[in-house]
This record gives sequence, structure tokens and C-alpha cells, in this order.
Amino acid sequence: MSAINSYKKILVAIDMSSEAQQVVQRAMEMANCFGAKLLLIHVIEPVGLNTPYELTPSLPVNMESVLVERAEEFLTRLANELGLSEIPRTVHVGSIKQIILDTAQKNEIDLIVTGTHGRHGLGLLLGSTATSVLHGTPCDVYAVKIKE
Repeated sequence: MSAINSYKKILVAIDMSSEAQQVVQRAMEMANCFGAKLLLIHVIEPVGLNTPYELTPSLPVNMESVLVERAEEFLTRLANELGLSEIPRTVHVGSIKQIILDTAQKNEIDLIVTGTHGRHGLGLLLGSTATSVLHGTPCDVYAVKIKE
């Protein structure tokens, strides 16, 4: 685990909600405080349909590529708005938890910053990206409480 004064690389895992800016701004504050580098990441979970063929709704063939393109545009727009146009940004398709953990390990990340909506009980245990990332992470995780 990293000592608090040794954060050098911060992975900022965001969704495409309006609250993403709060998470990135908090990560920017931490990066400035510690002299750390930022990396933005967004993960798209693949859409899986477990229905018989005849009941499957028609989906665009290129749906995944459209989602990736929209996410890349969102990250670029957000980074530009916050004056972070030069920082690395990545979009992946797959398991949110696994891709965040793999990216953290591959990039020798010291801190993962993500948002939490402050749910309680089972909603927090089962539905939170921040909580799922905590299990198996090679580094510290900072959950930004989203102000609604």
C-alpha cells in the first residue's frame, strides 16, 4: 500500500454522468497536492442478452463502437473543460472492476479515485463500483461522495 505522501499516479474511474466532473475535480486537487499524474478511464460493460433468438430485440450491429465513440467524446470534452487536454484517457469494454484493477496494475497506479452516490445497505454492497474496486486492488481507493 502507498504512503499518503507517495501518490505519483492517480487513476480516475468515471462514468458518463453529470457528476463525473466532481470526481475529476477532486482527483485534480489530489494530483496538485501530491505532484501526481492523472489518467482518466471509463469502462463500458458489454450488453448481454440471454433471451431466445426470436425474442431478441434488434440492436444496431455497431452498438459497442458507438458507445465507445460517445465515451471517448465525453472524456475529451470533460478533460478540455477542466484544462486537462494533455492527460491520457482510455475507454474499455468489459468488466468494470477487472479493467480498472488491470489498468491500475499495468500502469503502476498508486491511487484510484472514483465516485459514490452514498447508497446504503445492499445497494452499497452490490451496486457500487467503488466498493467492488476495493476488493483486490493493488493500491489505495478514494471514493468521492457525489453531492446531489
